Amino acid sequence: MKKTIVFTGGGSAGHVTPNIAIIDELDKSVWDVQYIGSKKGIEKELIEKISIPYHGISSGKMRRYLDFENVVDSFRVLKGCMDARKVLRKLKPALVFSKGGFVSVPVIIAARSLKIPVLIHESDMTPGLANKIAQRFATKIFTSFEETLNYFPKDKTAAIGSPIRRGILKGSPYKGTELLGFDRKRPVLTVMGGSLGAKKINETIRAALPLLKDYQIIHLCGKGNVDENYTNLKDYKQFEYVFDELPHYLAATEFVITRGGSNSIFEFLALKIPMLIIPLTKNQSRGDQILNGRSFQEKGYAMMLEEENLSVDTLVIHLAGLKKRRDEMKEKMTSLEVKDAIGVLVREINANSK
Repeated sequence: MKKTIVFTGGGSAGHVTPNIAIIDELDKSVWDVQYIGSKKGIEKELIEKISIPYHGISSGKMRRYLDFENVVDSFRVLKGCMDARKVLRKLKPALVFSKGGFVSVPVIIAARSLKIPVLIHESDMTPGLANKIAQRFATKIFTSFEETLNYFPKDKTAAIGSPIRRGILKGSPYKGTELLGFDRKRPVLTVMGGSLGAKKINETIRAALPLLKDYQIIHLCGKGNVDENYTNLKDYKQFEYVFDELPHYLAATEFVITRGGSNSIFEFLALKIPMLIIPLTKNQSRGDQILNGRSFQEKGYAMMLEEENLSVDTLVIHLAGLKKRRDEMKEKMTSLEVKDAIGVLVREINANSK
């Protein structure tokens, strides 16, 4: 008889794609996989694409500052706990696995109340508020960065790296350039502003196109952000989001401009692609992407440009620097022993289920 595992996590693709990577590696003859997320979050769309049963619950945003919405959302979280408990009682899972995000907290609390083992993974250098709350209810905690161990109980925490989708490593550069209609002999620059896109990055890239003639550009600009004025250019291809073709596009990529989300930058590290990281600002986030970016910059895997300093001129200058340091960065990436986080997590899931 199969055992049931419930995955949770949402609010951004960064809280979902690692879960999908783990789901892909589980033995489906052993595990019945279910997912709990918010009723309208991006996780719903991404999980339904892979045909995993999805259970939507009430959820509220957690804020670190005083706001009347905190009162409203506290009731949503309470309702989410009741919703999650109802789902978990019905599914009777052997384990809950969480990748964080505010929707995960009610699920983890409900799981603990039902004595269901909980494993969580924190991607960023410093833990998000959801995992700060969740840590006391977790059976085991895993992190991407060694530095993050300082924020969790040492007796139940291990740094294992980021759970990277194995499929992302299996792309063909030849298929990538063929799908795009690109010249194999010219460098490809991929721009990724995150699953929701990035307005300033999108605008700056398009404004800089006349100065980026040396590159063939793949621009993943986010839902609703394709600009019809740029749809017929030979060396510039824009997409809201890419699924099946992404491994091939990345295999063809020589440089990447990216946000500082942990999952993405660890994937580019595994692919040994020199990166220019433009993290979310502290006005847009808690500053985790800035810390992630600084860590990668200090280790020689990337350059970083803060969004407040982003302009056509600074973009062009930083890309020139990236091109100059390409071999040095690739050498540092190659010398790094990449941890098999997926393998570790699959073994831990099998070992810790009740």
